Amino acid sequence: MKLNTRRRGIWGENLALSYLIKQGYSLIARNYQTRFGEIDLIVKDDTYVVFVEVKVRKDMSFAYASEYVDYKKQKKIQTTAKLWLMSKKSNLQPRFDVIEIYTFGDVGEPEINHIENAF
Repeated sequence: MKLNTRRRGIWGENLALSYLIKQGYSLIARNYQTRFGEIDLIVKDDTYVVFVEVKVRKDMSFAYASEYVDYKKQKKIQTTAKLWLMSKKSNLQPRFDVIEIYTFGDVGEPEINHIENAF
């Protein structure tokens, strides 16, 4: 099934969220936006509040999906996370994760790679 870029992103975020919930995380926010940027998912466990960037790619032949979270993107996510933290007063330790999802041309099950403390 062919998905346009926006629908593919939503599909990837849904898949990542399902994966994270199975790993014991709880959802705090989804698509949190400020004028500085957006965070795909904000989840928590007993120790961390985790700001998650989700990247969906067909495969890793050109580059790993996480490589698309470059320095500029990282700074946007960090600034947005700081604003969230100031408004929510969380006692949890912040962490920045990337979830790579590879669809391999929509054949078979997608592969999920969760990179904790990615930056």
